[in-house]
Amino acid sequence: MPKGRGLGAYGTLGIGVVAIAWSAIFVRWTAMPGITSAFYRMLIGAVVLWPVLLLSKVKLRSVSRGGYLLAALGGVFFAGDVGLFNTAVMHTSAGSATFLANNAPLLVGLMTWALTRKIPGWRFWVALAIASTGAWLIVSADAGRARSASAADLLAVGSSVCFALYLMTTERMRKEMDTRMLVTISATASAGALLVMALLLHASLAIPGARPLGAVLGLGLVCQVLGYFCLTYALGHLPATVTSVVLLTVAPLTAVFAYGLFGERMTLAQVAGGVFVIAGVWVVSRSAKVEARDYEPFSAIG
Repeated sequence: MPKGRGLGAYGTLGIGVVAIAWSAIFVRWTAMPGITSAFYRMLIGAVVLWPVLLLSKVKLRSVSRGGYLLAALGGVFFAGDVGLFNTAVMHTSAGSATFLANNAPLLVGLMTWALTRKIPGWRFWVALAIASTGAWLIVSADAGRARSASAADLLAVGSSVCFALYLMTTERMRKEMDTRMLVTISATASAGALLVMALLLHASLAIPGARPLGAVLGLGLVCQVLGYFCLTYALGHLPATVTSVVLLTVAPLTAVFAYGLFGERMTLAQVAGGVFVIAGVWVVSRSAKVEARDYEPFSAIG
């Protein structure tokens, strides 16, 4: 990977991480069922992205039917991710839900091994251990207060499984499909899947006021359009194992935002956890060149 392109990919990924870190904050402000806020998030994303895609004159016929189906499948996985995560955030602490939903790096590593029979390099596991320890320290206080919310915690874990599947599917399609096309198809499929879920669960689709409307717009425009456009771009230039570890910084950023907006004070253990997360990101960034050299894209499987 050329040095300039690598730096650009990390910069884009950083913007995406900051945007995505607002997810739990906006979800709380919606005061809506998790499935409903997730549906509007993806619907707004699709509405914004389709005109951008059509005006960009990307050749829609350049992708096979199988490619479209796989991109849509990634969207369904992402629908499971945001639907479960939003529901968990409404029933447990934002910090606990964010940490549990960020177990995707370990799952990506294990799925990579299962599909390619090739375990990610030792640097990945060291970085994951350091960053995971830091993220756990940051939300340990929240986890202690949320023991009764075990069902919501399980939803957050399920969210991480769906997100890992989304990362792997998107990584494969990013090799074949333009970023704008991929995020648009994914968002459309996600919105459709979430609408079906909301109807089956009899969840209200009403937006209860101006503040919830603003929060829903934030979810759609900031977290989805900006955040996942940047993430999808980065997946075209960085391995999913590296990207998923960098995404662990979402947890400490969410904690910082919660402190500034809700007055949730950070303990010394949480501050130390932030240092650990940054150290883990530094380790995985240093190993990116090795990962890229040894990396075998999922599009080569089968």
